[in-house]
Amino acid sequence: MSPQKKQTVKSAHRQYSSLVTDGLARAPSRAMLHAVGFSNQDFRKSQVGIASTWSMVTPCNMHIDRLALEAEAGVTRAGGKALTFGTITVSDGISMGTEGMKYSLVSREVIADSIETVMGCECLDGLVAIGGCDKNMPGCLMAMARLNRPSVFVYGGTILPGVHKKKDVDIVSVFEAVGARARGDISDRELKQIECCAIPGAGSCGGMYTANTMASAIEAMGMSLPNSSAQTAVSEDKKKDCREAGRAVMNMLKRGIRPRDIMTREAFLNAIVMVTALGGSTNAVLHLLAMAHDAQVRLNLDDFTRIGRKVPVVADLKPSGRYVVADLVRIGGTVPLMKMLIEEGLMDGDCLTVTGRTMRENLKKAKPYPAKQDIIRPLSDPIKKTGHIVVLYGNLAPEGAVAKISGKEGTRFTGKARVFETEIDALDAILDGSIKKGHVIVIRREGPKGGPGMREMLSPTSAVMGRGLGREVALITDGRFSGGSHGFVVGHITPEAHVGGPLAVVRNGDTITIDADRRELNLDISDSELRKRLSKWKQPRLRYRRGVLAKYAKLVTSASEGAVTDKDT
Repeated sequence: MSPQKKQTVKSAHRQYSSLVTDGLARAPSRAMLHAVGFSNQDFRKSQVGIASTWSMVTPCNMHIDRLALEAEAGVTRAGGKALTFGTITVSDGISMGTEGMKYSLVSREVIADSIETVMGCECLDGLVAIGGCDKNMPGCLMAMARLNRPSVFVYGGTILPGVHKKKDVDIVSVFEAVGARARGDISDRELKQIECCAIPGAGSCGGMYTANTMASAIEAMGMSLPNSSAQTAVSEDKKKDCREAGRAVMNMLKRGIRPRDIMTREAFLNAIVMVTALGGSTNAVLHLLAMAHDAQVRLNLDDFTRIGRKVPVVADLKPSGRYVVADLVRIGGTVPLMKMLIEEGLMDGDCLTVTGRTMRENLKKAKPYPAKQDIIRPLSDPIKKTGHIVVLYGNLAPEGAVAKISGKEGTRFTGKARVFETEIDALDAILDGSIKKGHVIVIRREGPKGGPGMREMLSPTSAVMGRGLGREVALITDGRFSGGSHGFVVGHITPEAHVGGPLAVVRNGDTITIDADRRELNLDISDSELRKRLSKWKQPRLRYRRGVLAKYAKLVTSASEGAVTDKDT
């Protein structure tokens, strides 16, 4: 056999890297790798990419460069060769309420595309990806599903809370303080105090907002190690998690375990169960649909409804509850909850995980929560007997909309529409007192195409809460919400206004009814009047004509399909 033909003989744990390192013709490739630290022995090892989302643009990711070194050490100790590379992150908390927020959801696709690109080009055998902010996590998992090479996800960890007047505060506290200042309830000085203490260091936003929600969903899916989602960012446990992830991916390589062996339909249903029990972010709907698309798993909006009917909310976590995720970490994290859910038959314990064992096997020795704690309630005495994520249909949402109904704001709202073409205009009206009791704030042309980018509405929803209107005002949009949003809010309305969805023809003063019990969202006009309005509607031009937002707007699908950009045509 010639040296060139020997190149085609690949071992299972070097299925991809051997293509660029083995044989006579690959000498130039090896020369490049010698320069980045490869020894001759390293060419016989599995090559594992460490995808780092490190960045100093947000506290969520400011520590991930150090965590990447721990993951690299774990791979090395397990006999592999690690190569660290970077991908982007953006900060929702910083860009919220600005034009820049339109790039947030777009970044999920950029992250997935960039990880796929590096792994594919460099022919790496396995992947450890470390994400610390909302879009990092689904972006990393989408890339893993596409590549289908042995992979482990590591969550960067939750932030510790700040303290103001002996109470825990976080980023949502600041957004709500803006509304409170506009109302006159607090002074400029107190607003500044909250601003300066709310974010004490590294880690993702501290409540059961989108980052912690997605980390928990990924763990429940089996794609991260036990309790990876419930560790603080600045802890020895998180460093250990990274080292163990390095070892775990090497074990997956040896055993031939791939992401799509783990990311099955049953695993996605487990993720939805976890999101429901924790009272998690509505963004989980969008992201799980997108992840399922890349994993080639059938998942749709009605799966959330079906699970929500049987799974209770048991976590008393912010934004609707009292505690932050650091408190959950203190009592044992997510592991005892998952064991409870499996024992009650609500979660499938036979699903495979990145440990090479089933979920049930992973949790066999897990201890229950301490007796004296009220962060996680018993399944027999939940905070809410059914799920908080409610999928609505009706003449305003023929293809569905997503509401977050904690129960504290009621289950039905009827009011008069106040229509705004952008989030910024709506925020100004809330802050200047134009929004009154009984109004339904309608924010349209903020969908995936119309925005483009489907901005989160944390600024207006927080302003509503800060002005004390949480029970008296509703907000509906074809955009989406931060995990920190709460109140009577409905997002992901599809079809979106930009493509001619009924939201496009709502007028000021129209009556709108949100009925969570009947799962309906309706504009209270006749069918003939609605058809008449739609017949006269003309599609506006896309807001961006060049660059990434323009490309995204042309490619992106409906929110009801996960707002993906690579749907089969």
